[in-house]
Amino acid sequence: MPDPLLSAAASGVTEPDPVDRLILDEAAELGVVDAPLAVVGDATGALAVAAAERFDLDTVRTFHDAVSEERASDDAVRASFRSLKAVRFGLEPALFDGVRLVLLRLPKSLAELDEIARLVAAHAHPEVRIVAGGRIKHMSRGMNETLERSFERVTASLGRQKSRVLHASAPKAELRGAASAYPIVQSSDELGFSIASHGGAFAGPRLDLGTRELLAALRDLPADELPEAGLAVDLGCGTGVLAVALARLRPELEVIASDRSWAAVSSARETVRIAGVQDRVEVRREDAGSSIETGSVDVVLLNPPFHDRHEVVEDMAHPLFEQAARMLRPGASMLTVFNSGLAHRAALERIVGPSTQISRGAKFTVVLSRRRG
Repeated sequence: MPDPLLSAAASGVTEPDPVDRLILDEAAELGVVDAPLAVVGDATGALAVAAAERFDLDTVRTFHDAVSEERASDDAVRASFRSLKAVRFGLEPALFDGVRLVLLRLPKSLAELDEIARLVAAHAHPEVRIVAGGRIKHMSRGMNETLERSFERVTASLGRQKSRVLHASAPKAELRGAASAYPIVQSSDELGFSIASHGGAFAGPRLDLGTRELLAALRDLPADELPEAGLAVDLGCGTGVLAVALARLRPELEVIASDRSWAAVSSARETVRIAGVQDRVEVRREDAGSSIETGSVDVVLLNPPFHDRHEVVEDMAHPLFEQAARMLRPGASMLTVFNSGLAHRAALERIVGPSTQISRGAKFTVVLSRRRG
């Protein structure tokens, strides 16, 4: 009988990596595989496609945090060798309703893992099993402890090809049917409003240091750099702090908060709702503000990421710079904060236009760029 993982690779689907293979092998040994099956955190679609073939399933439930991961998964499903339907969900009860098996690529954030585990414990089948895999160098005892808050039994597999799997079973009785603890909402006296955060959102329900630096610069901008009215974009909005702060600072501005992450967008929508500015702030889930009309924006605020999962990627912000340059009208302004060790000012000069340093500290630099005509 041919190896389904090799068949998947031969068909043009992205080949499952060692973590995927270990997850599938460990899951197969449980003997509980049946529809519905939920696959979470599968960045390429390889795990979902290979699982469908391995366990002879026509439907798989999936959750992807990033829009780009959804596209990759769609491509993998289309390229697969069987009639497979991947039903997409948010990180919500319906994803796990009645599920007996969850295949999980372990997230970087323990808060995200906690949110996933609590949802599974509350809404999946009482005999559900989680098979959660990752690279050993990225795993920690904290992951076991996080799963143990929601499940009575948590064990670890033997390592293989620098990968390992955690097994979780027996949901805690007090969590069955319980409402989600997420998003977490935390009041900020400094901001004057509350921040809502799902587990996977950067910085959680707190004001991160980079955003604090950008907000300080924003409040001091002259009127010609921060118009009273028009269209503003919080690009890569995270929990929506900048979008809400800007809407409160300039009540006549129309604000779009844009992010590729489900956790970020869901958090931002709740932050916006709690702050009472939902009539002036629209939250969109998309890749790098792709839906925003070219040359239509009067100001962009950007606190760009520089980590891709566990790796530092210095040019990760460049696509955001390019999209900002596209959406800004000629002469319009962009305020960017970034780690002082990154050479982003030169990139902003090249991609957006003339850029002036507003502030610089040991950790963060704020730069004001003007879109060249």
